[in-house]
Amino acid sequence: MHYIEEGMVLGIGTGSTVQQLIEVLKDRKIQLKGAVSSSNQTADALRIARIPELDLNSEGTLSLYIDGADEATAAGMLIKGGGGALTREKVIAAASEKFVCIIDDSKLVDVLGAFPLPVEVIPMARSYVARQLVKLGGQPVLRAGVVTDNGNVILDVHHLRLTDAPGFESAVNQIAGVVTVGLFAHRRADVLLVAGDGGVKTLTP
Repeated sequence: MHYIEEGMVLGIGTGSTVQQLIEVLKDRKIQLKGAVSSSNQTADALRIARIPELDLNSEGTLSLYIDGADEATAAGMLIKGGGGALTREKVIAAASEKFVCIIDDSKLVDVLGAFPLPVEVIPMARSYVARQLVKLGGQPVLRAGVVTDNGNVILDVHHLRLTDAPGFESAVNQIAGVVTVGLFAHRRADVLLVAGDGGVKTLTP
């Protein structure tokens, strides 16, 4: 991947796409200074690949963040968090100059919302936040048995059609008890790499 340069600090997400990326970095012996990880799962994979894990507080602004998504529009707006790492993913995306998102073409949609929207919530606020999400038109469902790396719970919000994704993101972020929402509408992907039967298509929103 020509976005990755020798010696850089790479921000890296979570999920199956990222696992494949780490394998490529390992196989091609690309010498990074290190990577900032978005989850314990990714941190484990980096250790196995012998890629140094670095701290975002020490590294400051990153040149590049690479991750997948659960849904994406051609404008670069995303739903993320199916793997439960939405908060750290959003932090790293915000701290990165360029965000490259890798998806297959089945995840490219005109309007976000068919995939349930993850919302990370502190446990004591779960019921309150759920009621507020109902008022916003969604149907929140607790993700059973899941505790995030930050010690919180996730509500997956069903039956949405996000025609104003930035507005919805702002509204959810204003609910007391919400840690973050897995809607990347304000900080969108800068580049979408869309894999399909005809190869990989590059979209630059």
